[in-house]
Amino acid sequence: MFTGIIEKTGTVAAIEINESNLKIWIRSSISTALKTDQSVSHNGVCLTVEEIVEDQYRVTAIQETLQKTNLATLKIGDLVNLERCMQLNRRIDGHIVQGHVDTTAACKNIVEKNGSWEFTFEIDTAFSTLIIEKGSIAVNGISLTIFNVTNTHFTVAIIPYTFEHTNIHFLKIDDLVNIEFDVIGKYVSRFLGSK
Repeated sequence: MFTGIIEKTGTVAAIEINESNLKIWIRSSISTALKTDQSVSHNGVCLTVEEIVEDQYRVTAIQETLQKTNLATLKIGDLVNLERCMQLNRRIDGHIVQGHVDTTAACKNIVEKNGSWEFTFEIDTAFSTLIIEKGSIAVNGISLTIFNVTNTHFTVAIIPYTFEHTNIHFLKIDDLVNIEFDVIGKYVSRFLGSK
């Protein structure tokens, strides 16, 4: 479980193809604080630390993960948003994020607003019931509040701190981001759909 408050960014140091899986080496300032078997969110995707060597660690993304996320598009040198799992003895500053990405969304508009930014994303209509005005969403693992909701689009506002400390400042039009909808909303939608 995560909060969607990004701790650090890491750099993709190496990528190895292993049958249908990708082994990804990440260089980060938190690498030496990690332990094998620990869960870390990578652009909102929960992956297990498998090996640590100095300032780098390795994770594996399996085919199911690669099909539902943007991890298959990673290249050496790309920045990845990182968050270690939450500790239950501190405040949850974002919202409950599982690290189980539901889908990807394409960035369709970026507007600079005198010190903040607005990013608009296009989403498949199959997910339209999971986005509500002022609801929570995780975009590349970042906990954000949604506004300007339609059946196919939503917008989020980015403050300077988030813009400077995550990989969202490298986002371009038509880039894909990982989306995890609010887990409470998903359960409510499932419950109402079964009635």
